[in-house]
Amino acid sequence: TNANTMTTTITTTLRRGSSLRGVSSSSNCCKNDALALKALMGKRRSASSSISFPRNHEGGRKKQSSFVLKATNEDNENATLATGERDSTTSSSASASTSSFDKNLNKFVKKTATTFAPSSSGDAKKKKNPAQKGTVLYQVFEVQAYLAILIGGLLAFNVIYPSEEPTIARLMGMWSVWMFTVPSLRARDCGAKEKDALNVLFIAIPLINVLIPFVWKSFAGVFTADVLLMLGVYYSKNAPPFGEEELTVAEPSE
Repeated sequence: TNANTMTTTITTTLRRGSSLRGVSSSSNCCKNDALALKALMGKRRSASSSISFPRNHEGGRKKQSSFVLKATNEDNENATLATGERDSTTSSSASASTSSFDKNLNKFVKKTATTFAPSSSGDAKKKKNPAQKGTVLYQVFEVQAYLAILIGGLLAFNVIYPSEEPTIARLMGMWSVWMFTVPSLRARDCGAKEKDALNVLFIAIPLINVLIPFVWKSFAGVFTADVLLMLGVYYSKNAPPFGEEELTVAEPSE
């Protein structure tokens, strides 16, 4: 009986040991599976992180390129502003030099015309010009100026005293604008714009009358050039009848 009991006990113990070994082995297998799963998850994470790196790099490149574009735009704006400032400075300096040249030219013309053109002298120079607008003397000077243009044109175009050869009459007609029209208009009490235009004509007409015959020997051509020059100077100075005269009038001595 005791032998049977001990045999049963040994058998039971062996069964328990095998079951424990099975449990331990199964537990070891579970542990191994868990470790393998963790390793696999770690590989996936590392792969996903390695794939996400280029995206971050591309984003950095985009940000960097946007910064470069902004800097380039700012540089272009600064360059444009600097160019505009240089252009404005150049244009202002050019306009200033042009205005100074015009002033010097007007002074020279005024001084020359005042020196050589017919004008009052002595005590009459200090008095007020009697040829005021609306007076008979003012109208006489105007009629004389326009009549000189008419008669001078007829002489220059060989209508009065016609001749096939150059004559004194045709020569007088060619110079009639400078000899009679301009002095008659300057003798009136005219405004500053018209006075300035007449001063320019007093200097320019002799140059035209001397230079044109070297190219074109025609009394009528020179006379026509004088009339066109007179109209052009009046228009450029905005003098009557092309523009309104200023309220201030020129000095009678000019």
